[in-house]
Amino acid sequence: MINDRQSLDLRAFALPGGGAVEWQVSRTPVPYLEAVAAMEARAGAIADGKAAELVWLLEHPPLYTSGTSGKDADLLDAHFPLFLTGRGGQLTYHGPGQRVAYVMLDLKRRRPDVRAYVAGLEQWIILALAAFNVRGERREDRVGVWVARPDKGQDHEDKIAAIGVRLRRWVSFHGISINVEPDLSHFQAIVPCGVADPRYGVTSLADLGQFLTMADVDVALRQAFREVFG
Repeated sequence: MINDRQSLDLRAFALPGGGAVEWQVSRTPVPYLEAVAAMEARAGAIADGKAAELVWLLEHPPLYTSGTSGKDADLLDAHFPLFLTGRGGQLTYHGPGQRVAYVMLDLKRRRPDVRAYVAGLEQWIILALAAFNVRGERREDRVGVWVARPDKGQDHEDKIAAIGVRLRRWVSFHGISINVEPDLSHFQAIVPCGVADPRYGVTSLADLGQFLTMADVDVALRQAFREVFG
């Protein structure tokens, strides 16, 4: 296990001997339980050697999900459906304008290290954001990717991307979400990822002045993925 996520070796997750990763894009919002069932089935097939690894890009209808560390008190207003899920992390929001990437990789073949894998996902997001001149940063005490906001205060930071993963037989599923242009007011109904400190908020690419299509973001994600995961 790595002690410092900043020191991640970007070559550590390449699949030995190569091998193609399948990419799938859903053009209409995918119901949450339908997505979970599809991920679980695909992860099982990957573990059995019957399917290729997969990155699935999609959006969800407005909803909240609570991970294994979620707290009931962090749901302030049940404005949208809440789903309990087996991924790591706490409460988060998903909805239109947010790019969700569900990542199903065989970590037993790549690198069986959960903490390093989470750092790899963070690095993937950071490299993708850099394509739009947005400086994303990781924090040792807060999972996800953050953007400094000196316009809001000297120590203010906003979260632009969330991470929540689960492994079964060393195959990953669930993954990341990047706020492209969602309705940020929907985050006000929860304590996002359990972070209640007023110095830390939520932002999006549009909020930072980057008005992009999902296709733009998908291209950046595919290019950055190669750098981290081969």
